[in-house]
Amino acid sequence: MGFLEELFFSLLALVPLAHAAPPQDTKPVAVIVSEVRVDRFVDRVEALGTLRANESVSVTANVTESISAIFFDDGQRVDAGQVLVEMTSAEEHALLEEARARVAEAERQYGRVKSLVAQRSASESLLDERKRDLDTARALLVAIESRLADRLVKAPFAGVLGLRNISPGALVEPGDLITTLDDDSVMKLDFAVPSVFLPDLKPGLGIAATARAYGDRRFEGEIRSIDSRVDPVTRSIQVRALFPNTDRTLKPGILMRVALLRNPRDALVVPESALLHQGQDHFVMMVDKENIAEQRQIRIGARRPGEVEIVDGLAAGDRVITHGNDKVRPGQPVVIQAVDDGSKSLREMLESSR
Repeated sequence: MGFLEELFFSLLALVPLAHAAPPQDTKPVAVIVSEVRVDRFVDRVEALGTLRANESVSVTANVTESISAIFFDDGQRVDAGQVLVEMTSAEEHALLEEARARVAEAERQYGRVKSLVAQRSASESLLDERKRDLDTARALLVAIESRLADRLVKAPFAGVLGLRNISPGALVEPGDLITTLDDDSVMKLDFAVPSVFLPDLKPGLGIAATARAYGDRRFEGEIRSIDSRVDPVTRSIQVRALFPNTDRTLKPGILMRVALLRNPRDALVVPESALLHQGQDHFVMMVDKENIAEQRQIRIGARRPGEVEIVDGLAAGDRVITHGNDKVRPGQPVVIQAVDDGSKSLREMLESSR
């Protein structure tokens, strides 16, 4: 036999080995599974915003005058109309007494002339003159009372005061900051949302927000209003949300991270650890009634920490492998070591299965 013939028969002998199927491993593999469940799912749109008080004002004086008395302390809570500062008003009080005396005299003169006109002992023109004097005296009294009221600085609404920036005896002018006043019973949060989500935005939609100052604590609120214009540069729209602040935890100026909860729905949910990826495709390893592994291609939707929404490929109650899915091959038998319901850690599940 020549060299070529020997080579041919040698290659022919190898052909069955090249086409032979590799032996499958039938040894059961211990796995942890989780049942596909139906849960409430929402899409999250995150944004940043700065808190503002529901009502906020810088308390200033209306006139140039010296401070005679201060009736508040730093950080004090006040009611609407409560007097905060009194300015020197001795002159205005004197003018007020004079104006009241003039009104009283004008009323007497008007009443006397009116009785004389009724007796036809005085002319109508004299009565009109006395009526004009009375109206002038009353207008002067109102002006003096208004000037006196400007010497009292009152809280326009109920809230909490900031730091005091004046002292008794100080001369203040219009625009000088006395203190600040914030109504912090409800907090406003303005933030920008991409305009592509505009169809999902509406007043009353619930949102959640967190702040670095308060760790993982979540603050629940709702959208109150939406701006009427989209920014032509950023293609975003301003949204205003309100957060109840009954415990007065939130402060104006805090930076908040907002999670806008849109499109609430009931969805199929599995642990994120059950996913297997091949390029752009997603798979899970299922366990059938005979405890045989089966690979199933799925389509996923939104995600949240530790869980993923299943759009297609699974049904409620299906069992998917969450731990050990990288060691199992389709058609291989498995031994279910534990069922992951999300209430226990991996160590606790392994210890309870012993």
